Amino acid sequence: MTKAATLLAAPEEGYNPLLPHTYELVVGIFAFAVVAFFLIKVLTPRIQKTLAERTDAIEGGIKRAEEAQAEAQVLQQQYRDRLAEARHEAARLREEAREQAAQIKAELREEAQAEARRLIEAAHAQIEADRQAAFASLRNEIGRLSTDLAGRIVGESLEDEVRQRRTVDRFLDELENSAAVR
Repeated sequence: MTKAATLLAAPEEGYNPLLPHTYELVVGIFAFAVVAFFLIKVLTPRIQKTLAERTDAIEGGIKRAEEAQAEAQVLQQQYRDRLAEARHEAARLREEAREQAAQIKAELREEAQAEARRLIEAAHAQIEADRQAAFASLRNEIGRLSTDLAGRIVGESLEDEVRQRRTVDRFLDELENSAAVR
């Protein structure tokens, strides 16, 4: 048998397969220390830094979202306030327009009534002037006709202007007095 076969075939005395050799134990402890040192000194700070950045990003994102939401609520309230203010302003302007329209309407009505009164007064004055002119014209015509008739009845000429006027005036005054008595 070869030496390798004898080594494999002959178990060493006092060798326990569950216990490692001391050089393996030293190399294992050294490797563990290197990995632990690498993890503690290099990877752990990087992991913690990454976790802190993620935490900050998440918390910052939440905070920014809350701030944005609060700002949106403030803007929405400002919009509602401005909208309410605009509605009040529009209502005030409508009311002012109604008042101005009522005032203009009243002024126009007053002007129209004043114009109507003026026209009526002018018409009355014209009617009165026409009546006076007609009355004077009728008076002259009645006087002329009366004197012609009286001259025919009496047989005497009443062509004297002064006498004719007195007679006509007296006759018309008597007619007016008799009409006023009735």
